[in-house]
Amino acid sequence: MKRPELNDKISVTDFQEFYWLKNELIDFCKSNGISTIGGKQELADRIIAFLQTGTVTKTIKRQQTKSKFDWNNAVITLDTIITNNYRNSEHVRAFMKREIGSNFHFNAEFIQWTKQNIGKTMSEAITEWKRINELKKNKNHQTTISSQFEYNAYIRDFLADNKDKTLKDAIQYWKLKRNQRGDNAYTKDDLYLS
Repeated sequence: MKRPELNDKISVTDFQEFYWLKNELIDFCKSNGISTIGGKQELADRIIAFLQTGTVTKTIKRQQTKSKFDWNNAVITLDTIITNNYRNSEHVRAFMKREIGSNFHFNAEFIQWTKQNIGKTMSEAITEWKRINELKKNKNHQTTISSQFEYNAYIRDFLADNKDKTLKDAIQYWKLKRNQRGDNAYTKDDLYLS
């Protein structure tokens, strides 16, 4: 089946069984008066609700006071609390290098951890970075890719399973896969897509 057009006539099943770029979801939301705030999953959930009911669900924006802590200039100690305005700034990098050593670098897993652990201390952040770093030394360890990054997961899995193929090949098969009905996880059968 050819990928359907994303409009207000699409069935929930068709919407769920095909891959959509975030900008396609945003365009759909804008044209139907749906909030465009949030990530792909939040947008998809709103679109599904709209397709099921025909009405726009109001998005309640939580009023959360942003911390005034200056992650670019303030003194950072082991007891400094990760705030809701935390940034992986050069100032934070310098602190982490002083505490961990020159091998410190930001990585996706650590960045994700800081976003999910507001209220923890920088001491706890250091412990977590060291744990992640130890895991990465294991050649069998695979970084967890969040579900909204289907493209990244597909490319990684395709290349791991097809040592004789290139990134260009992986991208070509991804483009074929994303236009098919169903999930977007890599399978050996993808090599037969045309």
